[in-house]
Amino acid sequence: MIGFVPKEMFFTKGVGKHREKLTSFELALRSAGIAACNLVRVSSIFPPKCRILSRAQGSKLLEPGQVTFVVMSEAATREPHRLIAATVGVAIPRDKNTYGYLSEHHSFGESEDIAGDYAEELAAEMLATTLGLEFDPDKSWDEKKEVYRLSNEIVRTQNVTQTAVGDKKGLWTTVVAAAVLVG
Repeated sequence: MIGFVPKEMFFTKGVGKHREKLTSFELALRSAGIAACNLVRVSSIFPPKCRILSRAQGSKLLEPGQVTFVVMSEAATREPHRLIAATVGVAIPRDKNTYGYLSEHHSFGESEDIAGDYAEELAAEMLATTLGLEFDPDKSWDEKKEVYRLSNEIVRTQNVTQTAVGDKKGLWTTVVAAAVLVG
């Protein structure tokens, strides 16, 4: 494990509801397909030369009990009708030998699109500052995306986002979104 640099990654998400918060979290992990792993949260680096797999492809690489590295976001509520979101964004550099960034964001009251765009923006800004790109932090995400695209340094951004509305009877509602590092 020492010096382990993942070669592949996949995105996943899930939602769980239960009267107990911990069980709600477990059900969200099951929904995401990663509950049987020993999850280790890591920070925000998208490894150089890393390939993004589909959830179906990535899930085949997991075994029950496996120590699995994730960048994960989670949110939970017991408040009926409260909108929650968990999202992970990624910004991938054009140069595959350079690392990119992953970002996690969780929120209340944000739609899937708003939360997902925000996570992408966070990841892109971290990568842009590493690459020395000039950008105006007060510009809209769409304007910044155009700057990044024109710079030809950031090849793409994407996100995985799970939203849910708090259970109307007050059960715990939990959402998770994760980038799972494998291979």
